[in-house]
Parts: sequence; C-alpha cells; structure tokens
Amino acid sequence: MLNFKSKKLMVSLMAVSVVILLVLVVLMRDDTKAIDYRLYQTLLETKAIKKAVIDVDEVILLTSEGKYSIVKDGIDIKELLKYVPVESVKENPFLRDLVVIGLFFLMIFGLVLYGRKKREADLKKEQNDKYSAYANAGFTQAIIKPTTSKYKFTDIAGISEVKEELQEIVDFLKNSAKYKKMGITLPRGVLLVGPPGVGKTLIAKAVAGEAEVPFFYQSGASFVQIYVGMGAKRVRELFSHAKANAPSIIFIDEIDAVGKARGGMRNDERESTLNELLTQMDGFEDSSGVIVIGATNKMDVIDEALLRSGRFDRRVFIPMPDISDRVKILSIYLKGKPFEGDVKNIAKMSVGFSGAALATLVNEAAINALRENREIINEEDFVAVRQKVLLGKRKVLNFSDEEKKIQSLYQAAKALCAYWFEIDFDKITIINDRLKDLDMEIESKTQMFSKIKVYLAGIAITKIRYNETFSNSTEDLLRAREIAKNMSELYGMGRGLVPYPDDIATILDEAKDEVEKFLLGMSVPLENVSKQLFEDESISKVQIKEIVDEIF
Repeated sequence: MLNFKSKKLMVSLMAVSVVILLVLVVLMRDDTKAIDYRLYQTLLETKAIKKAVIDVDEVILLTSEGKYSIVKDGIDIKELLKYVPVESVKENPFLRDLVVIGLFFLMIFGLVLYGRKKREADLKKEQNDKYSAYANAGFTQAIIKPTTSKYKFTDIAGISEVKEELQEIVDFLKNSAKYKKMGITLPRGVLLVGPPGVGKTLIAKAVAGEAEVPFFYQSGASFVQIYVGMGAKRVRELFSHAKANAPSIIFIDEIDAVGKARGGMRNDERESTLNELLTQMDGFEDSSGVIVIGATNKMDVIDEALLRSGRFDRRVFIPMPDISDRVKILSIYLKGKPFEGDVKNIAKMSVGFSGAALATLVNEAAINALRENREIINEEDFVAVRQKVLLGKRKVLNFSDEEKKIQSLYQAAKALCAYWFEIDFDKITIINDRLKDLDMEIESKTQMFSKIKVYLAGIAITKIRYNETFSNSTEDLLRAREIAKNMSELYGMGRGLVPYPDDIATILDEAKDEVEKFLLGMSVPLENVSKQLFEDESISKVQIKEIVDEIF
C-alpha cells in the first residue's frame, strides 16, 4: 500500500509526462500542404517561393504564406534552381522522429526510476528513525537497569564442586580489599560450560545473589543486529553501565552467538561486535570490580581470542546431575507438594535428566495426579509421564538396567585408564568423562598415545566382556581418530616423518591391543569402579585412588 507522499509523487510524474508528450506532439506536427503542378507554376512565376528543400521523394516549398510540398519527380529541379535557392535534407525524418520518441520514453523511465529510488530512500530513513528511537529509548533503558538477584547457592541442589570454585569469585566481590592487599587481581571472565538445562543462568544469578552485587543480563543473540555497528554500541553501553554500578556482574547467555570463531562465512556485524567485546574485556582495570560470566553449550565454536588468558580466565564445566544431585533437585521441586513415595526411585528412573527437565517431570507428574482426581502425587505418576518429558531427548540417556550396566562398565574402563595413565580429570559420570584437555605447548608421543588408550578403553572392555561393540562409543572414537591423525600428519609420530597411508589405523590398533592387556590385568578394581558407577552414577579421581590402593 502506497502512502500519501508516494501517491502524490506518482501523480506529479504522470502530469509531467503528459505535458512533455503534448510538447513533442506540437513540435512533431507537420502543417505542410500538398499542391499540384499548376499551383506550383503560379508560385514559381509570381516569385512567392523563398526557398526549396529537397526531401526523399518530395520538394518542400517555403513561402511567406506557409509551407507547401510537391512530388519531386513531377517538377524540373534545374528550372527550380534558376528562381530560388535549393537545399537537400541531410537527416532522415523517420530516424528523427524515432529519436524524439526514444528520448521521451527515456525521460519517462528516468522519472519513474527517480520516484522509486526516492520512495525507497524515504522508507529506509523512516525505518532507521524508528530503529534509532528504539535503540536510544528501549535498549538503553533496559541495560541501565540492573537486577538484584534473590538466588543463593542454597537454592541450587548438587554441583558442590562448581559452588566451591565460584565461591572465590563471590568472596572477591564482597571482600575485594583483602585480595588487593595480597596483590591478587579479580578474574575478568568466567565461562560456564555445560549442556542445556543444567542451570547455567541460575548459577550466575546465585553468584550475584551471594555477592549482593548488581546483575546485568544479556543474551548473546541480542548483540547481533541487522544494522552494522549497533551490536558494538550495545556492548559499549552494557560495559559502561556495569562499571558505573561496580562491583557488578555481566552475564552473557549463549555467548557463542556473538563469540563464534571468526573466518569462513563472514558476518561483519558479528565480527565488529566480537571485536568490541574483546576490547572492552581488555580495557578492564584490575580494580574495576566487574566480572563477565558467559554461558555456552558449544565450547568448540568459540573464538580462541575470547578464551585466551586475561579474558575468560576461568572455565567451569557443569555436568548433568548424577543420582545424588537428582535426589536433591527433586526434593527441592517436590517441597510443598503432596507426594508419597521414595525420591531415590524417581532419581534412578531419570538418568540423563537436566535440572530443567526434572522440574518439568515433577510438574507433569502433578498434572497427571490431578487428571486422575487424586490429591496425592505418587511414583506411578512419574512413570506415566517420563516418556512424555523425554520426548526429543537422545535415547542413550534413557537407560534400561541392562544398558546402564553396559554404560557403567564402559565408563569404568575409561576412568581406571585415565587414573593409571595420568590423564587429568575431576569426576567421571555414567554420561560424560570430563577429561581435562590442558593447553600444553609441548606434548609427548606417550601422552598423546595414553589419551587414545583412554578413549578406546570402553570399546576394549565391552569387546572383552560381551564380544560386542556398542553404539555408545561414537564420541570416543572420533576423539581417538583425531589424535591419531594429528600424531601421523602433523607431528611425525607415525612410522616415519612422512605419514604412511595406514599410520592412523596402526596407531589405533596398537593402542587398543595395549589397553586390552591392561584391563585384563585390572579386572578386580575395574569391577569395583563399575559397581560404584552403576550405583552412584559418578566417581571422582580420589575414589578411584582409594579403590586401587586398597587392592594393590
């Protein structure tokens, strides 16, 4: 729909076109009168002809009375030359008319094009004005209004290791003078890494609540705008207001949306926003009192510049809750609800559920009880709705008892090998291993080979016990192949400095043979580790040490 200004412009263009057309019609109108030979002789004899012009097939006679034309072949041109000056037409009248018509249509096209461009420019200006109004009014008001978090660490069940690691940040924000006296600087950034639903946002809010400081929340996606420069402007404003309210916490959720590695498919706006974020974090004074907490479930896509020392100095990995964590989380969500049953049984049936999924599970169980006109929630309600909550989740997380037994043995082999071959880790759960990939500048062939043995340990033990290979080995195989490929192609750790075609297969086969021999000699501690993983769904390095020391 055209607006009033556009309609007015179109009417004006049409009026101008009509005027131009009328002018051209007048200019092109031919008022020459045709005469016969008798009238021609009369004009010639009376000397009324002032000038003659020879056209293609006629002669134009110019007199004081007007213009006349006569057929060229009907008169004697030599005789005419005796009485009046005669000229020849040098241009083709058809071409002349064609050029005039062409110029007319070109003018019309130009006017229409001008009108369209002007309309587009007006629309763009109107859109920019609206966006500027939004940017100057809406966003600025949003970011200069920090929130005060009401959450504490006591509101979050489980993840005791994460709480301990973040407690230092809280203490620094609350008692910064104590640390400054010792010359200790505040970490500029903390990156929370974990799968969706484990409570990364809640943890960040709890840090702000414990420290009793203002909390600035932004989603990474909100920085990436259509208009180039607006994302960078948002970053500057956010940090400016955070510093003005220091000590404070900036929390950027889904930081991978703005912090994705540069290169490949270019996005100038995202890159300028990321560059501004890097600049702002570098510009922090040691005493600024502002900490940036980022959250992501895609650690592998984040730009290396964002992860280097001095920006996100700490990385905190938040795992899926194990059985003891799930018991605590379920107890919190069931508090105040009429429930009869054993919470531990519900925790056992919810392997692979995140904290958010457990909240949904409790809510759906309550709805199911209400649907059946009962005022008490029981364990059967959780069984009835479990599949509904699991819809869309990976099946590997929904273990049967037999699958859980296989997975416990698989992870136990990896845990025991990681401990024995000195591959660092904090805790290994039934779902993930949380092995620490240390950023070492120099890594030996033995260290890399040991990592491969750890990743192949689960495959080796299931082959020994069940004479089978299972589908839970996908991630570990990919990691083992990647290390073997780097050893052969990048570091010359194969059979020669120049890689052989079968180097990768040879490295993997040798590692698998060695880890099989190791596991055959460690059957007793392996059984104990597997049993604990089956029951508690997690095991720490300290617990594995106790099991090994007790036997050996």
